Amino acid sequence: MNTFDEQYANIAAWVQDGWIEIGQDDFSRSFIRVLDIGGLVWEGKTTYESVAAALADADAAIGRWFEEEGY
Repeated sequence: MNTFDEQYANIAAWVQDGWIEIGQDDFSRSFIRVLDIGGLVWEGKTTYESVAAALADADAAIGRWFEEEGY
């Protein structure tokens, strides 16, 4: 079985300096959000079939962000 860091390598790297919010709140309709000191970087869909699907979506989004920013 893969560790979390292996399965979601981009999330594991991201949370060294940023953070992930999971769940509904009063400020956003998305289920999962990726943030850093500058604010919201990415916002997921309103619902997902599973938490694993939400994490996979966030991991892919962070990977794209890393590529765009040259990390």
